[in-house]
Amino acid sequence: MKLLNKLSLALALAFISINVANAQNTRQDRKAARIAEVKSIVEAQNYVFSANYVNPSRMAGRALTTEYDLTITKDTIMAYLPYFGRAYVAPPYGSTDNGIKFTNTHFIYTAKAGKKGGWSVNIKPTNKNISDGRDVQSMNLSISPDGYASLQVISSNRDPISFNGTIDKRPVKKQ
Repeated sequence: MKLLNKLSLALALAFISINVANAQNTRQDRKAARIAEVKSIVEAQNYVFSANYVNPSRMAGRALTTEYDLTITKDTIMAYLPYFGRAYVAPPYGSTDNGIKFTNTHFIYTAKAGKKGGWSVNIKPTNKNISDGRDVQSMNLSISPDGYASLQVISSNRDPISFNGTIDKRPVKKQ
């Protein structure tokens, strides 16, 4: 009877260790696939940064419950991000649109690979309108190899603001 208990315990431990090893291999495979995907979309300049946390300059950070994003393609950047902080120029009277919301086709995009496998992306719009209180001077995106990212937005007439989130492949729109 003792031999049967020891044998069943040994078989159970062998079965568990095989399952754990397989789970670790699939986890490593998924991570490697994610790193390859992030590399390809950053190099192709075709991705979406989805913000899930905001860090204003003068306030405490907070989680975002609404979907906010920055879409980047080779010829267009589209921003739909919130803004919390001090603005040095008031928005037009009656305006309720106080976020960082724009579409721009004139910009300089530079991406540099980091030492640990991530990227540092700098986006500078070239058609700036200094009279616009929401005018963005530059956007700096730090991307980790597995797709986590931090975005810092520097405007002409507002305090800087940063966002944390992830990047993913840009969804294809059906026509």
